[in-house]
Amino acid sequence: MGEVWRDGLTDQLCKAIIALKTEKEAYHFLEDVATINEIRSLSQRLEAARLLEKGYTYPQIVQQTGISTATISRVKKYLEYGADGYKLVLGRMETETRR
Repeated sequence: MGEVWRDGLTDQLCKAIIALKTEKEAYHFLEDVATINEIRSLSQRLEAARLLEKGYTYPQIVQQTGISTATISRVKKYLEYGADGYKLVLGRMETETRR
C-alpha cells in the first residue's frame, strides 16, 4: 500500500490503538472515533480474513458476514500480498483463544 497514507496523524492513531489495554477500552475508543457502520465494516473484514484463512468459500463468507464478494476479494488480496497485518492479528487472537 505504500507509505503515502502514513503521517503524524496516523502515527497518533496507531499509538492510541496500542495504548488500549482491555476490550472495554477498545469498545469505548471505537464508539468515540468511528461510526457504527465503520466499526461493523472493520469487524466484517476481520471475520472475512479469519474465514478465508480457515478455507471458507466466498459464498460461505457472504452468508456468514453479509459482505460483498468484492470486499472479500480485497481482504483476500491483502491476506496474500499485504503487510501481513491480518495474519499477525489473527495469529495472536488464535493464541489468546488457546490460553
